[in-house]
Amino acid sequence: MIILEDVHFSYPAGTVALNSVSLEIPAGSFLALMGANGSGKSTLLKHINGLLEPKAGRVSVGGIAVGKNSFDEISGIVGFVFQDPNDQIFAPTVLDDICYGPRNQGLGEEEACSRARLAAAQVGISNLLERPIHHLSYGQKKRLSIAGVLAMEPRVLVLDEPTASLDPGGEERLMRILIGLHRQGMTIVMATHDVDLVPLYANTACLLDRGAVAARGPLREVFSDAGLIRRCHLRLPRISSLFDMIPGIGELPLTVGMARRQLEELLESRAPAPMPDRTQETFHA
Repeated sequence: MIILEDVHFSYPAGTVALNSVSLEIPAGSFLALMGANGSGKSTLLKHINGLLEPKAGRVSVGGIAVGKNSFDEISGIVGFVFQDPNDQIFAPTVLDDICYGPRNQGLGEEEACSRARLAAAQVGISNLLERPIHHLSYGQKKRLSIAGVLAMEPRVLVLDEPTASLDPGGEERLMRILIGLHRQGMTIVMATHDVDLVPLYANTACLLDRGAVAARGPLREVFSDAGLIRRCHLRLPRISSLFDMIPGIGELPLTVGMARRQLEELLESRAPAPMPDRTQETFHA
């Protein structure tokens, strides 16, 4: 679905944000793009939908080269959700804001409103359609920004730190929305440095360090090198750090569910052997 080939990008001040980044993201993936602040996550995301163009290299989505000539086409495939919803929402009411994208695509009012209501239902804000956007909580604004993108029916959803500044309840609601969309077949690319959150939802990960790809692949593979994780100014998930203190534990679990299964197997392997049954020997004696 998404291919980056030897992508280089630097900002006008000379800061190198991406350095020879090559990455393939298959259709239907839920990719966590991880890295410390300033590692290049947001810059990479903006290359996927054409907000930025590489100084060198190539980006394509669905076989279409991303660039000025394909910007409108790519915008219909890739939906981009900014970190701060206040950078994205602007219309007087929730319904107006969600309708903006479909209207801009040239749809009639009836179809635009139909899409908007469906998108609002997907993110759980159907009861807020007539509410002014300045009366929304931060979490409601986050869900509104996603609804506005979903109303344009993209095949790829790109999100920049979607759980930033949310309380635990808001974080869980938003991530349940994303996992539901993923199960429906949507390709999701999510930038985050929340290493405890990633194993609960994503199936693959890409670790960036100073604009370069430090690791990519299945979660277990990416998190297997604790030293690399620390060198990239991140940490292991808390449950992994806890198990890292147990001698001979082997592969570190990434979630509580994994940890429970691994503990059960560990306890079974270390259980003392059962005492031999001496009943028959006593009887014959």
